[in-house]
Amino acid sequence: MDRSRFVSLAVGAFGLVFVSFLLRGTTRLVAPYEVAVAVSSPVLFAAAALMAVLVVLAVLDATGIRRLT
Repeated sequence: MDRSRFVSLAVGAFGLVFVSFLLRGTTRLVAPYEVAVAVSSPVLFAAAALMAVLVVLAVLDATGIRRLT
């Protein structure tokens, strides 16, 4: 994976967090809180998983095990 792809995935992860908050807020306008959380949580978990993968890749690059070219 090259560095530009890594950065674009990081921006995508933060975009998913933003989308999750938008989903929760707009759903909260028309549905109860529990429904809003249920709608937004899969997107938030996907963002968290992507961030976890990116952290692992960054640690592997920092230790020299796998380089980001």
